[in-house]
Amino acid sequence: MEEKKKSLRGFAAMSPERQREIARKGGESVPNEKRSFSQNPGLAAEAGRKGGQNVNPAKRSFSQNHELASQAGRKGGHASHGGTKTKSDVAETE
Repeated sequence: MEEKKKSLRGFAAMSPERQREIARKGGESVPNEKRSFSQNPGLAAEAGRKGGQNVNPAKRSFSQNHELASQAGRKGGHASHGGTKTKSDVAETE
């Protein structure tokens, strides 16, 4: 049976740069006072805890592997605070 090739339309047909531009506008349209996680880190932490509790304990890789959790935390901190990448960060992404 011959496979039909789907044509890309709309958002899927756009370049990644154009997709990011549109997505950025969506985020910018929300006023700062409505961005609850950016205004309330405690609320963000609580949401993260709730999400983690809903995952089967056997599948919680961070609870099983604390070094993995530490690495992820460092990467997140570097990304959100404009930190520089270390050689190990670059090696892990390649």
